[in-house]
Amino acid sequence: MARPLFIVGLGNPGAQYEWTRHNCGFLLVDYIARRFGAQVKRQECRSLVGRIEIAGVPVQLVKPQTYMNLSGEAVACLVGKYEIRVAEELVVVSDDIALPFGTIRLRRRGSAGGQKGLQSIIAALGSEDFMRLRIGIGPDHPVSDTAAFVLDRFPQSARDELEKILERSAAALQAVIEDGIDKAMAQYNQ
Repeated sequence: MARPLFIVGLGNPGAQYEWTRHNCGFLLVDYIARRFGAQVKRQECRSLVGRIEIAGVPVQLVKPQTYMNLSGEAVACLVGKYEIRVAEELVVVSDDIALPFGTIRLRRRGSAGGQKGLQSIIAALGSEDFMRLRIGIGPDHPVSDTAAFVLDRFPQSARDELEKILERSAAALQAVIEDGIDKAMAQYNQ
């Protein structure tokens, strides 16, 4: 059987953070779980975890419960427990204020780009060599308070568009599994 792929969606736990821009990773993990009739509720390594299978590949859906800035603690625990080969078996999903709303970007590796959850994971793993999917949340106007913006909820008017973004993001991750990161990047990076 194929080794599992770990899809780690970043966000903050708690009802007050539901539907916030910073919780795009959680939103995508929940979207994928719903599509596959799975639940993300098993507790391990300070995370909620669920299991699905895509194209014969076991996939662990992960929502760290450490809050965004400490995501690396949960990810490092899972990496150690499952001996995850991070360059091939780990995909981290995060929001990205530098990308326009509606844009997604797959990358094989890279810097944190100012995203605190990614910074925490890079520090905990001592490596930038893991795949990531960044979901653009950037507005079409200047933002004076970045923290307030990312912790604000998506407006109701953006929910239909957000559903399409999650659908496209899920398809991009499925392409990573079925076709590999390079083909998926060529197909889904706008």
